[in-house]
Amino acid sequence: MPRSASAVLDRAAAGERITPEEALDLYRSAPLHALGAAADTVRRRRYAGAEHIATYIIERNINYTNVCVTACKFCAFYAAPKSDKTWERDLTDILRRCAETVELGGTQIMFQGGHHPDYGVEYYEGMFKAIKDAYPSLVIHSLGASEVQHMAKVSGVTPEEAIQRIKAAGLDSFAGAGAELLPERARTAIAPLKESGERWLEIMEIAHGLGVESTCTMLMGTGETNEERIEHLRMVRDVQDRTGGFRAFIPYTYQPENNKLKGQTQATSLEYLRMIAIARLFFDNVAHIQGSWLTTGKEIGQLSLHYGADDLGSVMLEENVVSSAGAKHRSNLLEMIHLIRASGRVPAQRSTTYEHLRVLEDPADDPADDRVVSHLSSTAVEGGGIGAVAPQRLLKVTPVG
Repeated sequence: MPRSASAVLDRAAAGERITPEEALDLYRSAPLHALGAAADTVRRRRYAGAEHIATYIIERNINYTNVCVTACKFCAFYAAPKSDKTWERDLTDILRRCAETVELGGTQIMFQGGHHPDYGVEYYEGMFKAIKDAYPSLVIHSLGASEVQHMAKVSGVTPEEAIQRIKAAGLDSFAGAGAELLPERARTAIAPLKESGERWLEIMEIAHGLGVESTCTMLMGTGETNEERIEHLRMVRDVQDRTGGFRAFIPYTYQPENNKLKGQTQATSLEYLRMIAIARLFFDNVAHIQGSWLTTGKEIGQLSLHYGADDLGSVMLEENVVSSAGAKHRSNLLEMIHLIRASGRVPAQRSTTYEHLRVLEDPADDPADDRVVSHLSSTAVEGGGIGAVAPQRLLKVTPVG
């Protein structure tokens, strides 16, 4: 490694802010192990006293419809409004899924679905209010700027009003959905009908100003350049400097099945680990970096804990979107705990806001509920179901129009 790059890595490890140009140089050329060691140094210092801990959460991703008008090229989940493959979930079905989540120790639900042409603010108000009335302990960590833009347009209101109304109805925080790639060329190439990256960030900034915090994601491997990956980080960091509202950064990798991109480009595991490390070095103003075992595999997810990540994501009781595009990785609570322990860290179940709910210092105290498994209910997994309930009954949906 050139002396100049080594000096930048040393500065980053010491906690100094690095420029996008320096981050790009490190991302391209720094030795992988040196990069990971520097990122882990930053993590340990940020979480001094709790640096031995890695967190996870138990959640459910409830997909309320697959009807979508944006037709993103990387997506294998959506159906066009007039397709014969469209479906919607009714309130009874959604509340039953919430009940199962609570029963299995889940603390958070994510709402993810299509940009339905008829779903305005009123739809989400009614749904969130019903969930909070029935299960007030569940955190609704859902949606993102793209859904806000769409629902506001459908209802003829401003994004500010849309956010205020769904917050009043029960939304706790935004999941950062729809960020994909924020730079213009890369975003237009894969999601030409979505709002611009600048607009996505504007709406997130509005939300932060209204007291609704969020996470932020990045989709890797759809043909973006290294420069565009770093520009994505730069755009997020600039907003974070103003708002402080992004709780975590979560990169994940494109899945190549059943979508229009057909796997023409993909991110490698090493590119992903390098991104985790660069994110930890670059984001001096974002608290948490989450590893994504769902798209990269459990082993790479585990390795991310040595490259700057402090969180290993979730035991996701239900997930359909990336699974529909070919993500075949599955896990359960016991395996999640084992992955964290085997990486030399102590597992801790966390809340949405990253408070430690249960720190498992002693393996003898580990939970033993083998019902807590990822994808226990999923239209994207053959035979997905709970106990003796037939999958077709469990996943009953109401066709659209």
